[in-house]
Amino acid sequence: MGRKKLEIKRIENKSSRQVTFSKRRNGLIEKARQLSVLCDASVALLVVSASGKLYNFSSGDNLVKILDRYGKQHAADDLKALDPQSETLKYGSHHELLELVESKLVESNSDVSVDSLVQLEDHLETALSVTRARKTELMLKLVDSLKEKEKLLKEENQGLASQMEKNNLAGAEADKTEMSLGIISDINRLVTLPLLY
Repeated sequence: MGRKKLEIKRIENKSSRQVTFSKRRNGLIEKARQLSVLCDASVALLVVSASGKLYNFSSGDNLVKILDRYGKQHAADDLKALDPQSETLKYGSHHELLELVESKLVESNSDVSVDSLVQLEDHLETALSVTRARKTELMLKLVDSLKEKEKLLKEENQGLASQMEKNNLAGAEADKTEMSLGIISDINRLVTLPLLY
């Protein structure tokens, strides 16, 4: 008895959709882990649920490092894909880039639908919110680490200040002792002088 083929379309029942999402997400993460182990590949996986919750997986390399490598490669590929005429726009202003996008949309007017534009907008908003959340998280971690560093430096400063104060007190005591020893030796010299008759 085999499995029946599942038609790939949106699952209408919310609980079934959530269960399917959870199972398939875990399966996808397991496949990514297997790929990284079997092929010694750097794998990064990001999954954003319908509720906006972010799930990620990365193999041996740090997720941020893998995404940075992807960003650099993707930017290089995009520059290669540009025609020589529009390659000069990579240094152009924001307005010029918007004009380029608009001209590309006008050229391929028959291929672009409102639904695809709405979907693209949703993707961009999701990516922007994820980026903002990550940036906020990184900034909070940086603030926490700087506060911890400040605390350690204050403790070290207090320790050095107390040590310096002890050294100053010890130096003052040594000076007093040296002075008192000098007076005693002067008195002894007076005592040891021969008496003249």
